[in-house]
Amino acid sequence: MKLTRILLAATVAAATLPAVAQVSVNINVPGLIQVAPPAPRYEPVPRPRSGQVWVPGHWQWNDRAYAWRPGYYVAARPDYAYAPGGWVRADGGWRWREGDWRRAERREDRRGDRHRRHDHDRYDHDDDHRGGGHCPPGQAKKGRC
Repeated sequence: MKLTRILLAATVAAATLPAVAQVSVNINVPGLIQVAPPAPRYEPVPRPRSGQVWVPGHWQWNDRAYAWRPGYYVAARPDYAYAPGGWVRADGGWRWREGDWRRAERREDRRGDRHRRHDHDRYDHDDDHRGGGHCPPGQAKKGRC
């Protein structure tokens, strides 16, 4: 008896609903902006300061629109180079990637690495070399790797 009443109530409820229901869900992902940032502004870089690194200006999102934040100096870190932040496409919108510090290469390390890389590349240009390993830039499109 109780089961019959429940089934009857469910049938009446289903009959009163429209045949096709459309649900629109707008999920707001924190930190994701739907509007693309404007093109960067030209900003002349001021004279270098001893012990300081210039951080270029960029557009910031203030919950309603973009606002320009001018460049500024930050204290340099020994053995590190500053990599500026930037806007990147993500999940159907735009997300700000903060600038950060990366370990800087020493000049001697780069020079030694360049010579080793040059010797390695010389052997990779062989026409019989196909498949795995290193493929010099632009060579894969030409069918050489």
